[in-house]
Amino acid sequence: MSMSVTEIRRGLAEGRFSSVEVTQDYLARIAQHNPVLNCFISVTDELALAQARQADADLANGNTQALTGVPIAHKDLFCTDGVRTSCGSRILDNFIAPYDATIIENFKRDGAVMLGKTNMDEFAMGSSNENSFYGSVANPWNIGHVPGGSSGGSAAAIAAGLAPGATGTDTGGSIRQPAALCGVTGIKPTYGRVSRYGMVAFASSLDQGGPFARSAEDCALLLQTMAGFDPRDSTSSEQAVPDYSAALGDGIEGLKIGLPKEYFSEGLDGRLAAVIETAVDELRKLGADIKEISLPNTSLSIPTYYVVAMAECSSNLSRFDGVRFGHRCADPVDLEDLYKRSRGEGFGEEVKRRILIGTYALSAGYYDAYYLKAQQLRRMIKDDFQTAFDSVDLILGPTTPEVAFEIGAKTDDPVSMYLQDIYTISLNLAGLPGISLPVGFVDGLPVGMQLIGNYFDESTLLGAAHSYQQVSDWHLQVPELAR
Repeated sequence: MSMSVTEIRRGLAEGRFSSVEVTQDYLARIAQHNPVLNCFISVTDELALAQARQADADLANGNTQALTGVPIAHKDLFCTDGVRTSCGSRILDNFIAPYDATIIENFKRDGAVMLGKTNMDEFAMGSSNENSFYGSVANPWNIGHVPGGSSGGSAAAIAAGLAPGATGTDTGGSIRQPAALCGVTGIKPTYGRVSRYGMVAFASSLDQGGPFARSAEDCALLLQTMAGFDPRDSTSSEQAVPDYSAALGDGIEGLKIGLPKEYFSEGLDGRLAAVIETAVDELRKLGADIKEISLPNTSLSIPTYYVVAMAECSSNLSRFDGVRFGHRCADPVDLEDLYKRSRGEGFGEEVKRRILIGTYALSAGYYDAYYLKAQQLRRMIKDDFQTAFDSVDLILGPTTPEVAFEIGAKTDDPVSMYLQDIYTISLNLAGLPGISLPVGFVDGLPVGMQLIGNYFDESTLLGAAHSYQQVSDWHLQVPELAR
C-alpha cells in the first residue's frame, strides 16, 4: 500500500473504503514487515481499531474533522496517555505515560487513528537509528543500510507503506536527515511553531516536532494539525497559523533561491551534488531565480551544536534517576548506588557520552570556554542566515553529505556520525524551518534536497516543495516491499 494522506481522506469522504478497512490493512502490513524493518516499538492494534470504528461512525454522521479516520504513527517520545512512551531507552521501557502530549491531543482532536509508536535513537540522540534499546531500524530501500535518525522509525514506516503519515522531532536534523535517506518528505517547522508540551526533551532550545509523509501536500495537512499556540509550552509562539494547503498552488515564479557555496564544497559526495543540480535546473524551469550565496560560519555549526545540545541534554536527563519513574536498579545499598546503577544500566553508550560531555561543558571551570562561547557562535550562525534572507526567499542545498550508509559502518566513529548532520544542524541553532524532499537516487538509495525558509514561512517552503513535486515523481517512488 502506498496511498497518501490526501488519497485516504478523499477515499473515506467518498465512501470507497472505511477507516477500519484502511487501518486493518496498515496493521497487517506492520505485522508482516516490522519483524525485519523494526520501525515500531509499540503497535496499538486495539486502540487503532477502536478509533477507526469511531471515525467511521463520525463519517456516517457527517461529524468529521481534518484527519478523521486517517492512520498515523507517532515517534515514541510523545507522551501518550495509557501507552508506553520509551524514547527508545531501557530507562523508560516500563513507563506508561499518564497524559497526552499536545501533538497527540491535536491528532485525536482532528480524528486521526494511532497505529503505534515508532522506533528511534535513544532520547533522540543519533543520526542512524542504531542507538535504540530496541535495536536498529532497517532502511526499506536496502535493509542492510540505516534509515537515518533519530526519527528513523517514522521515516522508514512511511517509505515501507506501514503508515501514510507520521510524527517526528528534529533537534539537529532528525526529521530531515531520515526523510532524505528513506526517500520521503519531512518538515522541521520554525522553533515555537509546534508545542513541545509532552515531548520528552533532549535539548530544549533546539527540539521541534514536525511531520513525515510522502509529499509536501500531505505534510501541509499534518502540520496544520500539529501547529499552534499552546499556553502549556513557554516557548510556543502566538503567531497565527496560516492555511498551509491554501498556499500550495502559489507556484515559485520569481522566487529567489540561494545556493550556499559552503554546502557544495568538500565533504559532499559528487554524485549527490549532480542530483541536486538537476533538481535546481527543474526549479529554474519553473521560474525560480537561483543565485549563489554564502553562509560563512557553516563550518562552526557542528562544534557549536554539540556543545549546546550536550549541555542541555545533561540537564534534561538528570531527572531520570530511578526514584520517580522509569528503570530502577535492583537492591540499591544507598541513594548514591541507586542513582549510579539505575542510570548506568538504563542509559545507552551514546547517551552516556553526551551527558558526560555536556556536564563537562557546563562545569564551573569550563562554562565560559565552551558553553558561553558556543552560544556566541550560535548567534553568528543565526546572523549569517538573516543576512542571506535579505536577498533571497529560500535557501537550497543537500540534506545529507551522502546516501544511507551500511548499518554498523560508523558506530565506532562518533565524529564521522556527527558529520552526517552538517547541513541540517545550523537550522536548529537558528530556529529556522526546513524541509527535505526526495530528488533522485545514488546506488539505488534516495537523495534528499533541503529547502530552508525564513521564520514562520513554512507556507513558502511547502509551496516550493509542492511545485517541484508536481513536475517530478521521486516522491512517488517506493521500495519493492511497499508495492
